Amino acid sequence: MKRDLRILIVPKVAHPWFEEVHKGAIEQAELLNRELGVNVKIDYIAPSSANVTEQNSVLTKAADIQPDGIAIDPVDALSNMQEIYRIKNLGIPIIVFDSPSPEAGITSVGNDFTQQGVIAARRLIRLIGESGKVAVMQGFPTAPNHKERYEAQMAILKTYQGITIIDGGIDNDDIRTARQQAAAVLAANPDLSGYLCCDASGPIGIAEAIEEAKKVGKVKVVGMDGIKPILEAIKEGILESSSSSIPRMQGSMSILMLWQASLGVQLPRKIDTGIDVITPENVDHFLALS
Repeated sequence: MKRDLRILIVPKVAHPWFEEVHKGAIEQAELLNRELGVNVKIDYIAPSSANVTEQNSVLTKAADIQPDGIAIDPVDALSNMQEIYRIKNLGIPIIVFDSPSPEAGITSVGNDFTQQGVIAARRLIRLIGESGKVAVMQGFPTAPNHKERYEAQMAILKTYQGITIIDGGIDNDDIRTARQQAAAVLAANPDLSGYLCCDASGPIGIAEAIEEAKKVGKVKVVGMDGIKPILEAIKEGILESSSSSIPRMQGSMSILMLWQASLGVQLPRKIDTGIDVITPENVDHFLALS
């Protein structure tokens, strides 16, 4: 068994959500060191923007240093496949996190993204009494997890005749963009009943825009994910709730899977890290953990 491992984590972009993934990875590395004497060095390499070309460049440079494993959240699965498979064919273990698994035996660490979108949509529908105008903000449209959530939300909303769906903007996984997009949507739709989103940038930006527009309580928002700014917005009543992935567990399980890969263990196709539904009733619990 190798006692020294170097593992790279490549997120979509520099973002507070991915910092939580990094924390979970560090916790698992410390556990492996403490219990088994395995020294895991983690390199966290975050692109400056959610950009396919930049992420591919990061992957290429990552492969050049011959790490013992790479965990990546792909910006665009189709565009990234060639580089991912090139790395795999070099004999470097590579897995995806917060993303559905591509074909050919690459392990996925993450939750059921369709179900996460369904949970958010159904909760919002109940909150607005199955009637009204609902905006849906996309994240990075080609990101597999964002796309699955968006399609799931749209499919549920379309089954209710009393709901009118409007374009809620595209945030491209950027909080400032989410705020700007939401502000424009709120200004153009004074009768808006509800807002949904598909990533962790969306609810933060939407919450800021709603507060600025003095629409707190008037527009119901069910967010996505559960990093601290989202939790605080739920606590303050700006967001009603959130359908949340569990980023620290994703980071932890990514390191655990890549350590097992270093031992030659055959990895499962998928590790399901679950979904939390964060509400005003339980938000204090999650704040205490953040």
